[in-house]
Amino acid sequence: MPENTVITKEKLIELESEPKTKLQRLLDYFICFAPIVMGAFALLEYYLVPNYKNNQSTNSYGVFIGALMLAIFIGLIVGLLKKSVFIKLRHLAPFYTFVFFLLIVYDCLTLKTGILMMPYFPWVDQLLNAIINERVYLFDCAKHSLILLFMGYFSGAIVGLITGIACGYNKKINYWISPFMKLLGAIPSTTWLPIVMVLAASLFKGSIFIIALGVWYPVTMATITGINNIDKSYYEAAKTLGAKNSQLIFRIAIPSAIPNMLQGLTTGMSSACTALLVAEMLGVESGLGWYITWQKSWAQFAKMYAAIIIICLIFVLVNVIFALIKKRVLRWQEGVVQ
Repeated sequence: MPENTVITKEKLIELESEPKTKLQRLLDYFICFAPIVMGAFALLEYYLVPNYKNNQSTNSYGVFIGALMLAIFIGLIVGLLKKSVFIKLRHLAPFYTFVFFLLIVYDCLTLKTGILMMPYFPWVDQLLNAIINERVYLFDCAKHSLILLFMGYFSGAIVGLITGIACGYNKKINYWISPFMKLLGAIPSTTWLPIVMVLAASLFKGSIFIIALGVWYPVTMATITGINNIDKSYYEAAKTLGAKNSQLIFRIAIPSAIPNMLQGLTTGMSSACTALLVAEMLGVESGLGWYITWQKSWAQFAKMYAAIIIICLIFVLVNVIFALIKKRVLRWQEGVVQ
């Protein structure tokens, strides 16, 4: 299809939407500006409302709110110049407003009123200071977690792709492997943790195996499904032209199954993240999961929550990167509507 005939999702929405009235456009601008207004209320609440009893606060929370407001304001300025940015900001603005509202409510329940008591519910200011003060240690733990995560993930992904391609293309191999897949697939990979930790040469290698096992099953199943869904006429046409088995695999089976493979790899990453945290909390002596357990044992809940926040940010970043890679690899799937 010629490039000029491709209609993106944003273009389709724009074509289907009716021309907006002046009042509707003003409402869009108000909604986009609402997060900044709610952020201003958060600053006023933080600096003007007195703290509960001896609760102490610093400027970390205020700087954090100000930075978020500045980022949204810059996005709003860019959106006024570029319509696609404005549409995205208009879509996300209600959520950003709600986030600021939740921060206000949580700050009131902790720092300002003490309804949610310490040490179990530290206020946001303490969480930010914990991240700042423990940044070196958190960075080191995050590094160990990422090393363990990706070593286990790529090990499981490679074995899963090989197993899936072999089982999907060859019925004899599938006959022998399928029963084991049904057995292992029904059991969460973390269930094997106590056994693996006893049999493994080291806790690190045992954790890699647990993560790899969690990745292997979804990648294998997705690959098998992708290959089984290929129209058999493609193979017949290729054989008619003299294609060998290796060509059938690498020229037809694998390229056609790539969308399913990527879906399995995405699901495998979710399983890997879960297995990583369980392995670190119960076995490995480093990483963010281990750090959470360590700080919890000393009732350092602010540091514990700080590590949880770092984990969430890392996992979100990993998922965003995977989504971008998937979009890039599957750009050939773009049709009339993306």
